[in-house]
Amino acid sequence: MSGMGGGEKIAAHCERAKRRGGFIDRLKRMRIGVIGLGLAICAAARAGSSPEYGAVQARLARGWNTWDVRSVAAQVLLPEGFTIRVGLKHNSSENGDAFLADPLIGRQGKGVETVFPEARTWNGSYTSVRVSWRGHEFRLETAHAGDDLVMLATPLGSAGRIAPALVISAGILWNRAGSVEREGDRIGFRAPGRQVTAYWTGKEVSGIEAPVSGPYWAASFTEPVGVSTGKPRSVEEIRAVLDEQKPSAGDVKQAIETVLGWDTIYEPSQGRVITPVSRLWSVSWGGYVLFDWDTFFAASLAAVVDRDLAYANAVEILREATPKGFVPNFGRAGGWKSFDRSEPPVGAITVLGLYRQFHERWLLRDTFEPLLAWNRWWAEHRDVDGFLVWGTDAENEPRNPDDKSVGKLQAAKFESGLDNSPMYDGAPFNVATGRMELADVGLVSMYVADCDALAEMAQILGKDGEARELRGRAEKYRKQIQKLWDEKTGMFLNRDLTTGRFSYRMSPTNFYPMLAKAATAWQAERMVKEHLLNPKEFWGEWVIPSISRSDAAFSDQEYWRGRIWGPMNYLVYLGLRNYDVPEPRREFAKKSAALFEREWREKGHVHENYNAMTGEGDDVGSSDRFYHWGALLGLIAYTETEGAR
Repeated sequence: MSGMGGGEKIAAHCERAKRRGGFIDRLKRMRIGVIGLGLAICAAARAGSSPEYGAVQARLARGWNTWDVRSVAAQVLLPEGFTIRVGLKHNSSENGDAFLADPLIGRQGKGVETVFPEARTWNGSYTSVRVSWRGHEFRLETAHAGDDLVMLATPLGSAGRIAPALVISAGILWNRAGSVEREGDRIGFRAPGRQVTAYWTGKEVSGIEAPVSGPYWAASFTEPVGVSTGKPRSVEEIRAVLDEQKPSAGDVKQAIETVLGWDTIYEPSQGRVITPVSRLWSVSWGGYVLFDWDTFFAASLAAVVDRDLAYANAVEILREATPKGFVPNFGRAGGWKSFDRSEPPVGAITVLGLYRQFHERWLLRDTFEPLLAWNRWWAEHRDVDGFLVWGTDAENEPRNPDDKSVGKLQAAKFESGLDNSPMYDGAPFNVATGRMELADVGLVSMYVADCDALAEMAQILGKDGEARELRGRAEKYRKQIQKLWDEKTGMFLNRDLTTGRFSYRMSPTNFYPMLAKAATAWQAERMVKEHLLNPKEFWGEWVIPSISRSDAAFSDQEYWRGRIWGPMNYLVYLGLRNYDVPEPRREFAKKSAALFEREWREKGHVHENYNAMTGEGDDVGSSDRFYHWGALLGLIAYTETEGAR
């Protein structure tokens, strides 16, 4: 065992346990508990370990692209890690010089750059951004010419009296082996088994000192400057390559691809391609952060444009599973996770959706066990009086020393994914157990949908025992959902388990029984007519607010207190697809698309959340301007259109 990593040790332990005999039978009998925990650990070790998944990551992690999380103006060649980066130096005659080294989309604050992401392909065969900073504006386009890279930086205007300098630097990232040197007007990259030479079209300006660590070119930025690898190319030749590779812009599918392209990165510590929620979030978390349901939704978005990228996101978030068997609220650079809490269980419906689209059985094999371990964890650790509740397990180790929410009500709120929802204001919380003692309609419904999806996966894989187990669990909790129906209100409601009273604070999660197919046709009709289409509650020009318009907290319009969120719209839409409500569903899809397209076309923003009164995303600082799940609003319209064909 010496020299084995943690995953290898766990895999070896699992194999020995199987050889001792009776291992699987005992798991089936006990299902949940100590041996269930053993299954969770083994399952986590097996997630995505097949040759098929290895080939997926090998196909993804190659070629030139914007792989470096810290800049949208840097191209990186994988697997070597060669990088060519574009920076801009603001020049002044006194003490006002400044340097823009690593532009990113969505920065907020005084004096920061503004980046408008233009149409691109996710794999980097074409990219384009407009950058504005310190009165200067330029466009940076890149494209592939076979294995070569071309780049063209074009000045679009400058308010300064002195022209800025364009600085093009080179290096090797992530401690990869190799060297990079400037050789006259060329820059040469060398690594074991690979040499690449880069050329430029600029006119060198002497005396420009740029704060970069590797060799660089610098030019007065008064005309277009091109870069190419493989062979010298003129600006005109570079433009021809760009024109050939440039995608047509305008439709929702292209918008989704552009969003995913700019948010997809290479994560070097584990040698993988992933799509975190945004570059700004990842940079602030030390290099990357993967959130549970956010990353599953990224997989659904990626399925529109690339099968491998969809698979990568679904598998990699499962690989973040803790030793307890649950997918954490977050997994971040440095190996830290939320070891005390999970987040909404949308993994199985995501994976089953990918299987239905691409029909590759190995994906089910690679993901079933970790998904099953997670499913069992919910029933074992979050059941109170037959209902599922949000919670926090403060006793789990290791405990994140910087997370002050562990063991408190706020951690349970974080597990819901709805961090400050008014639904949980003053919710009963048992400090001894770490449970929010509120039967949560949304959680139970998502869990039933998870059980149903996993049961179907089990049937496909020939796991009849697990399929029966999952159907039984789905039926148990589906019956519990019916106990949350309030006939007078015509809605499923959360219930305080300490008093038995319903909570009348309604959010989109109250519609999730439709996702679970737990609502009868009559109940669904009432929910849609009396609540979804009610302009005093959820309907309006911009839909669907995260708390009813009639709720006192709606006017807050801060985070989950009234704003519109892509994942809520998406889950409600999936629920509508389970019932015969075609007109409300189509109108819901149209309104979702209109919200998405408004700031996308005007500013190139895809927001974390939107104002339910004005449709704006920029009106608050707490809405990331390039958070990929905002594109779920577009995915709703795309799915509705494609489903009608």
